[in-house]
Amino acid sequence: MPSTAVDTELLDQALAELRDGATSWTTTPIAERIALLERLMPRIVDSAADMAAAGARAKGYGPDSPWAAEDWIGAPWALAQNVSACLHVLRRIAAGEDPVEAGAVHTREGRTLVDVFPATGWDALLLNGFTAQVWMRAGTTAQQVRDRAAGEYRGRPGRPAVALVLGAGNVAAITALDILHKLYVEGQVVIAKMNPVNAYLRPHFEHVFAEFVERGWVHFIDGGAAEGGYLCAHEGVDAIHVTGSDRTHDAIVWGTDEQADERRHDDKPLIGKPFTSELGGVSPCIVTPGPWSAADFRFQAEHIVTSKMNNSGHNCIASQILVLPREWDGTERLLEEIRRVLRELPPRTDYYPGADQRLAAVLEAHPQAEAHGDGDCRILVPDIADHDDMLITGEVFGSALGVIRLPGATPAEFLRHAVDFANDTLPGTLGATLIVHPKTEKTHRTAVETAVAELRYGTLGVNCWSAIGFLLGYTPWGAYPGHTRQDIGSGIGFVHNAFMLEDIEKTVLRAPFAPTPRGLFTGSPSLSPRPPYFVTNRTSRTTIERVTRFTAAPGIAKLPAIFAPALRG
Repeated sequence: MPSTAVDTELLDQALAELRDGATSWTTTPIAERIALLERLMPRIVDSAADMAAAGARAKGYGPDSPWAAEDWIGAPWALAQNVSACLHVLRRIAAGEDPVEAGAVHTREGRTLVDVFPATGWDALLLNGFTAQVWMRAGTTAQQVRDRAAGEYRGRPGRPAVALVLGAGNVAAITALDILHKLYVEGQVVIAKMNPVNAYLRPHFEHVFAEFVERGWVHFIDGGAAEGGYLCAHEGVDAIHVTGSDRTHDAIVWGTDEQADERRHDDKPLIGKPFTSELGGVSPCIVTPGPWSAADFRFQAEHIVTSKMNNSGHNCIASQILVLPREWDGTERLLEEIRRVLRELPPRTDYYPGADQRLAAVLEAHPQAEAHGDGDCRILVPDIADHDDMLITGEVFGSALGVIRLPGATPAEFLRHAVDFANDTLPGTLGATLIVHPKTEKTHRTAVETAVAELRYGTLGVNCWSAIGFLLGYTPWGAYPGHTRQDIGSGIGFVHNAFMLEDIEKTVLRAPFAPTPRGLFTGSPSLSPRPPYFVTNRTSRTTIERVTRFTAAPGIAKLPAIFAPALRG
């Protein structure tokens, strides 16, 4: 039950104002919706440095720290990129075009796929060699994909509604991007409750969404579980979206009293409203054996460490289990490179509430665990043998990486074991990463294609940390379909869906196996240098600052200033 300290009058008033604004948002024409985003974009740039600096200070380092690049990536750039993606699609519709180009939708072996990235020439230039396809659910035809896309703007608008967005505390942009999705894809106005961990972002978001706030389409509030519980049950809220843990979802839907399990068993929820969610899990990074060079081992070690240590591992999509081939002579060499990268990183702390206790539990359960870095708790558990291990059964949400070795004398045999392990043993279906050398993929194409098709994750990154799918805007973000409120897993529904596709199964991202110019010799040629999101990139903060401003207002004259630091990274 809500605490008596909850200011219910304030919350009631906010919902009443949003209810009044819901009809006007529903009837706002597409031209004005576009103009609102065009006017919003400069406000992102205006607040970018302050927003990133606020995140850096909250995590315990300065805005000039090498770590501060992640605060630019996960806040102003992610927001600018998603707004840019939304604008691209809305402008197509306003010009009388279909949201998705006809040639982007095609069928392969009975499955309908949609090419969603790169969507523009700028995309192809700035992330050269990166691609993304959305796989539609089995039985969905290409014509159905084209007909059903962007229903909000093509004769199937939603009714006026108020959505509650319960913000996440780890990545700054999550709350803002969920608001964008509710407004522009589902046509709902939003009351957004900031998470107490990053409530310091509220003034920055209120500045960015100023016009929406003024017109009664968005309202921000602070508060904890009591305020969230009151809003969830409020008759003025029509739909709920939460980013967090399965425990948060279950507490809202089933309660926390002695009858909670009985309610779940009988499917009698306390809250029966439409409820979408993104809830994390235990994400694997699967490494396929192959003919790697010394440079490949170093680059992929940096890639793997990035997928764990970005944001100190406080990501629902952080790689928690590294799946390695037991019989590959490169396994120990890769682990040595990972240890080296961990030791070389600058110091930082695990800032998220409860991280100390969770990491202490990992160390207690694993006397053989390694801690790398100067006083940091960058934990590597190099050989997990028990599938009941805590690193396999539950999300740690901190800087601990577990390693499991699976059998397989060939890439095909290993991938079969790895896919079965990921699908059937690890909890959660949000995202997975698959690393495979281009020469291995060429000689074992059927095995790799089978693995890509069969991995049951909402986003699969091939030679690309799956978290990049969170950032691009064109790539739907959410759990693999099939969860229910009684067994919520990694959640229900997709956000960040600029093309407004329906019937989504998953997104498959691909990136070059090696950076330029070495990619020419590995079979993955591109113009992309070491990615700026790598935690080892020496110029990432400068690069991302400039990319953020470019994304907000592209222009060819800005490109040299981006490429100069990017190539030195």
